Amino acid sequence: MRLLVIEDEAPMRTALVETLKAEGYRVMAAADGISGLELACTESFDLVLLDVMMPGLDGFALCRDLRKRERTMPVLMLTAKGQVDDRVEGLDSGADDYLVKPFSLRELLARVRALLRRKERQDSVGSELVIGSATVDFEKRVITRGGTRHEISEKEAGMLRLLATHAGETVSREKFLDVVWGYHAYPSTRTVDNFIAALRGKLEEDPSRPRHLVTVRGSGYRLEP
Repeated sequence: MRLLVIEDEAPMRTALVETLKAEGYRVMAAADGISGLELACTESFDLVLLDVMMPGLDGFALCRDLRKRERTMPVLMLTAKGQVDDRVEGLDSGADDYLVKPFSLRELLARVRALLRRKERQDSVGSELVIGSATVDFEKRVITRGGTRHEISEKEAGMLRLLATHAGETVSREKFLDVVWGYHAYPSTRTVDNFIAALRGKLEEDPSRPRHLVTVRGSGYRLEP
């Protein structure tokens, strides 16, 4: 696995690189946002560890730029800014998870492993998924059904990937929040229900009587292709 560390503080950058290499990862590093963005766009990485507070190009802007360029590798943000609004801004900019400094190296490595496992599951689904009369194009983030195209968000695509990797099994609301959102940013699992309702409107012929995104009462949701 190839990892990229983008961190402007030399002691922290060195500690991260040495810790990750000791775990067997191949690691490259950048000391500022501009050179980090260039590396992330020209090299292939399985994960980016990204500091937020950097001169020139901060982590929020860098992550948004990555996503605009359709670079889909997981991004783990590392920052001293721990307010809820900061975490939400980080995730809304395209990050997959958020770790507040100071943090333990054990927790950092656990988050890295979790994000890499998630990436492997996503890669196993492929770029297209057929659900009933609908086709999901994950690369373009589009659902096509009956000649009509519906755009889907990154979170909606993540939910469909998770359902596809557990086809025929029940996925709990808590698991959606953990895997797709990366942390419990919302006070209620009702968020998952709202996203499922939106997906049903794009996937199902009759959203009021879903055949493919099935509710498992008291547990979560199941995908029936």
